[in-house]
Amino acid sequence: MFTDVERLEKICGKAGRLQLVFAGKAHPKDEAGKQLIHRIFQMKERLTNHIQLTYLADYNLAMARLLTSGVDLWVNTPQPPMEASGTSGMKAAMNGIPSLSVLDGWWIEGLIGGVTGWSIGEERRAVQKPRDIPYDAACLYDKLEGEIIPLYYGGHDGYIDVMRHAIALNGSFFNTQRMLQQYVARAYFG
Repeated sequence: MFTDVERLEKICGKAGRLQLVFAGKAHPKDEAGKQLIHRIFQMKERLTNHIQLTYLADYNLAMARLLTSGVDLWVNTPQPPMEASGTSGMKAAMNGIPSLSVLDGWWIEGLIGGVTGWSIGEERRAVQKPRDIPYDAACLYDKLEGEIIPLYYGGHDGYIDVMRHAIALNGSFFNTQRMLQQYVARAYFG
């Protein structure tokens, strides 16, 4: 998100209001996680005139429930192939929240570009390579600037359609009932 701060500021300058909400915890021995949280606070100070940035430190199940039902866009940037399942994005979809995510985990199956959400770096869909952070950042900024923000602020009807599709297509497929049926059929009787 903060790879090209000047571009992010420019996008927000054109779009108007933008709020970024970060949530999570770093394990006491996770130095990289602690550095990431520190970077978020640095960016909060730097971007205070351009973007409202919030960090929710005491992330827990109650907070996750509020986030997965109350944001306008779920942004997920896992390190392929490390995304276990992305259940927060699935819960967000059940609540009509489209995703903007790196193609990993469930999002490889769940993405219908511009219908259920958007991808970051779709050309790498079938290829598991180490992430190219500048490339991914440029894709993220391109999608925000060229598709998502104009759709969101452009009368809402198009964005509401994406929200409806997130529920109808992803919410109806990525659920516990289907998961259990597949486990029983494939693991126990397959």
